[in-house]
Amino acid sequence: MHRSLKITSLAGLLGLTLIGCARIGGFFQTVLDRRPQPLSQDPQIQVYFNQNPATEYVEPYREIQRDGDDLERVLVETLQQAQTRIDIAVQELRLPQIAQTLAERHHAGVKVRLILENKYSRPWSDYTASEVRQFQPREKSRYDEGIRLIDENSDGKLSSEEIRDNDALVILRNAGIPVIDDTADGSRGSGLMHHKFAIVDEKISIVGSANFTLSGIHGDLDEPDSRGNANHLLRIESHELAAIFMREFELMWGDGPSGKPNSLFGLKKPPRPVENVVVGKSLVSVKFSPTSETLPWEASTNGFIAQVLERATVSIDLALFVFSEQSIVNTIAERHQQDVTVRALIDPGFAYRNYSEALDMLGVALFDKKCRYEANNQPWTQPLSTVGIPELPPGDLLHHKFGLVDDRIVITGSHNWSNVANTQNDETSIVIQNPTVSAHFRREFDRLYSTAILGLPAKIEQRIQNREQQCN
Repeated sequence: MHRSLKITSLAGLLGLTLIGCARIGGFFQTVLDRRPQPLSQDPQIQVYFNQNPATEYVEPYREIQRDGDDLERVLVETLQQAQTRIDIAVQELRLPQIAQTLAERHHAGVKVRLILENKYSRPWSDYTASEVRQFQPREKSRYDEGIRLIDENSDGKLSSEEIRDNDALVILRNAGIPVIDDTADGSRGSGLMHHKFAIVDEKISIVGSANFTLSGIHGDLDEPDSRGNANHLLRIESHELAAIFMREFELMWGDGPSGKPNSLFGLKKPPRPVENVVVGKSLVSVKFSPTSETLPWEASTNGFIAQVLERATVSIDLALFVFSEQSIVNTIAERHQQDVTVRALIDPGFAYRNYSEALDMLGVALFDKKCRYEANNQPWTQPLSTVGIPELPPGDLLHHKFGLVDDRIVITGSHNWSNVANTQNDETSIVIQNPTVSAHFRREFDRLYSTAILGLPAKIEQRIQNREQQCN
């Protein structure tokens, strides 16, 4: 008995879950699940990661059991609670379970509205063979996966029933749910309608980095080891916060479909300053992009992010899809000079491009193909050894856009830390001051950092040398 109690106590110290004991050779052998224990959640702000090592679920499309929070289930269960209205602005929605839930709530009398990016506002099954032949390779790959998702019996042909039941945008269209995209203002579209938020009953807001797609949440159908781009969602219960998102939604919605072209996207929207609300014990700040370059940079989302980073006194940890904003990395350099510990992980596809601020932190610069350096480039004279790329399953991306400051402030949302996001795209940046919420992002960062490839890879050093020889 005493031996079991000691082992149980040790399991708690290690963050492991005791799942049973077996008597072997006269002794009790404790069987431990090496899965870390789930972290406590704030009552009003819950955090979910699709590669969370503390949880597991059975994926609905590939039918595999895997680590992670089921972000689609989080969305579906929240949408199912809707009694009066659902408003969603998301770059892309392709998951049929979400579409079916929206259709069910619409038929139950709930007012449902949806805003998409214009590049992703057509059902996959609507494209003609001649259009598909014109696709670029990346677009063709996405189309092929979309068709495989719809083709339930995998016979290579789409029946009317498969299209009706599995093509998410057809499900919405058949239900009569109004949908617009960022051409509703009469333009060819903003930079990107890149928001990823949903509002339920003007009370619950879901916001984060994930698109409502296979790759954004679960993983690629043709990659058995894929676990989806590393993403997260926040579920926040607050009428005051929901009202902020509703104002952004209404600017874009205007009269909706078939109305006057009075929707406002991109820079057509008026400047929106940072808005602050108290949610339980948390201070939550929201800033929407884009911001005109005619306004001071400090008034932009990137300027706001820099202001938050300036508060760091102990540590700054970054997990970013793209990091190409020179003024933000300059702010981080100033904090590092004041003994703030800095660690950064950037998606492998962007970390070593000539405009990536990861190169600044690593103390190097890379000529572009026209023998130019990034404007105002400032490689650090004391390079960091704590900057690199995560090791990810095949096909997956580091799609987070979060910064963690002093383990008490989280910067996140849809907003990539780039000039394009800052000055062209419809984006959300949200800052939460709450140690309980921060703990979830700490665990996610540590998970990614524990297997990361840090420093400057030899092949990148060679690329830098080759470009210097070509350009000098």
